[in-house]
Amino acid sequence: MRKVAILVDGGFFHRRANALWGDNAPAAQRAEELLVYCRSHTSHYDERALLYRIFYYDCPPSSAAVYHPLLQKQIELKRTSLYSWMTEFHSELTAKRKVALRFGRLSHVGVGYTLSSDTIKKLCSGKILWANLKEEDFILNMTQKGVDMRIGVDISSIAYKKQVDQIVLIAGDSDFVPAAKVARREGIDFILDPMHQNISKDLQEHIDGLRSKPRPNLDARKEKDCRK
Repeated sequence: MRKVAILVDGGFFHRRANALWGDNAPAAQRAEELLVYCRSHTSHYDERALLYRIFYYDCPPSSAAVYHPLLQKQIELKRTSLYSWMTEFHSELTAKRKVALRFGRLSHVGVGYTLSSDTIKKLCSGKILWANLKEEDFILNMTQKGVDMRIGVDISSIAYKKQVDQIVLIAGDSDFVPAAKVARREGIDFILDPMHQNISKDLQEHIDGLRSKPRPNLDARKEKDCRK
């Protein structure tokens, strides 16, 4: 029986899920979408594939106070809807079977609100003026620390211990190439899921397959659960 470990870069997953499925999903729904999406990888070839574990890598939401240049005041992130959403999302994941959370930390060096890339393009092209800026034109800029390292360490550990036959990595950059090389040298089938995003050539050279799945069907999951 083929045993599969699925590793998810949380920051990447949120960006792609928002782009593909909408950014207004409740935390409980997005957690269920993640679970269904990941499990769809275990039925790609046959029904005998066994899910070893889903490893989810993220950072806890920040509770810092950050100055907003448009509002001209400090924003307490702990009181924002995003903080509440992320806290609930992580709580939902901890209650899911075969899901393990791995937390890095957020760096508060250089943290602040900046204009989104789309807004900058509109300003430069003259489509909008500075006076037209709105609160939603700004994004919170924070840097994750320790997430990539934990993903790399877990890939190497799983590979050396021969715990699975296949690793599916849901991510979109080339930071994981060294770990992917280790896994393949140890005989692990290494699959990348970029969630329908284009990837760089240097990453494609070091994987065994590229596979993005369709949008998770939660209704089908509910029907299946009812038949049990």
